[in-house]
Amino acid sequence: MFAAVDLGSNSFRLHVAHHDGETIQVIKSARDPIRLGAGLDSRGNLTEAAMQLALDSLARFRTTLAAYPLSAVRVVATNTIRIAQNSATFLPVAEKALGYPIEIISGEEEGRLIYMGVASTVGAPGERRLVLDIGGGSTELIVGAGQDIERVESFSIGTVRVSQDFFVGGRIDAAAFDAAILSTRSLFEDAAPLYRPEHWSIAYGSSGTLRAIGDAIAKNGIGDGKLTFASVNALRARLIEFGHIDRIVLTGMKTDRAAVIVGGLSILIGVMQELGIPTMLPIEAGLRMGVLWDLHLRATKRDRREQSVRGFLQRFQADEARADRVASYAGQLFAMMKPNDDVLARHLHWSALLHEVGLAVSHSGYHKHTAYLIEHADLPGFTTREQRIMALLILAQKGNLRKIADALADPEFARAVLALRLAVLFSHARLELEGAQLRLKMKTRIELELGSDWVALHPTAAFWMQKERAAWEEVGVEFAVKAA
Repeated sequence: MFAAVDLGSNSFRLHVAHHDGETIQVIKSARDPIRLGAGLDSRGNLTEAAMQLALDSLARFRTTLAAYPLSAVRVVATNTIRIAQNSATFLPVAEKALGYPIEIISGEEEGRLIYMGVASTVGAPGERRLVLDIGGGSTELIVGAGQDIERVESFSIGTVRVSQDFFVGGRIDAAAFDAAILSTRSLFEDAAPLYRPEHWSIAYGSSGTLRAIGDAIAKNGIGDGKLTFASVNALRARLIEFGHIDRIVLTGMKTDRAAVIVGGLSILIGVMQELGIPTMLPIEAGLRMGVLWDLHLRATKRDRREQSVRGFLQRFQADEARADRVASYAGQLFAMMKPNDDVLARHLHWSALLHEVGLAVSHSGYHKHTAYLIEHADLPGFTTREQRIMALLILAQKGNLRKIADALADPEFARAVLALRLAVLFSHARLELEGAQLRLKMKTRIELELGSDWVALHPTAAFWMQKERAAWEEVGVEFAVKAA
């Protein structure tokens, strides 16, 4: 049983679900419309009031999650927490309130997860589709065929800011709609040619805002629920008649939706006009469903992070045979130290595979270039936190250890660093791990034992081990090497 928690700019939401052998079945959902995006002050900081609302919501979610025997939980935060200047202060407190780590995902990763949720729900393996998701702080466009994503882009426009900027004080009129639509079109006009109908056969709207717009159209005699030029403009006219957000009364629309519906409709009309979308179908699938499918795939050893790593190796024309050898060595060495962290073992594996992609930038200091690339690259499936961990491991693969001295205070991380450094050393110095009769321990000190026959066959081994011992002793870790 899995849970997906989405900390969005409009609402915090969760799904608890299980895979029934064929599809994902949602057994519990919850939603808190806290409008976090409206809680940013003029300096881009979350206000105390906004943070307290969020913490109260997370505490309620924690109670809900505790009622289920969950094997995995993934919590993703989107645009507002992504851009908040004080998110680093807020996150530890939020994680404590919820009881789970929170991942701030990029707009592109958000788009990929949204598409995964839609594609897995729709099926239709040969279908070419466009997916639009209008959130509180950002809007995602994705084009794909079946399960495969061909193009994904995130735009910094959402319902919260559009509502605040153009429908000031909640007033709704034609001039405000026209200005909001024109502003939206200006943001999408450069990318529009890549997302026009010649690239897809059907368009889906995946966000709660788009589903609310579709419901308003269907339940108020405006249309059949499909989003067409005629139906969205008829809804626009109806909203103008109300004249103010507080006076919106539409069958099936929750009160809290009225505050964002005008902004969402403005963005939708602008996108439809600029891209030339004649019809869009709202769909009950998106980010949370994508997160659930991602958790299921990880549990069944079909982790798309592995695909991302392989794709990155190929993009930078890295030596895959050497990458595999280093990853194999690192895994064996880490296992010798009896680690307790299986998650870190996976990150070590991927770090070892990627350890020298920076050679595409420069042979000099390639480990630094690699670390920078991995921390800042768009790696589907990975969170920002995971990429930072991998970047730190990769930075530590050679040279002095002073640069990561603080991180070495974590014994498990220190073992992973040692495993990667020795794996790189063995591979690059052409020292075969097989036959080394090697034993490795790391507790209060490092103990490395090598077979004497193997040492005799590799006369440079003593030189490399002496350099490695000096690097560790420089950061206060004793390194004992002996031949058996």
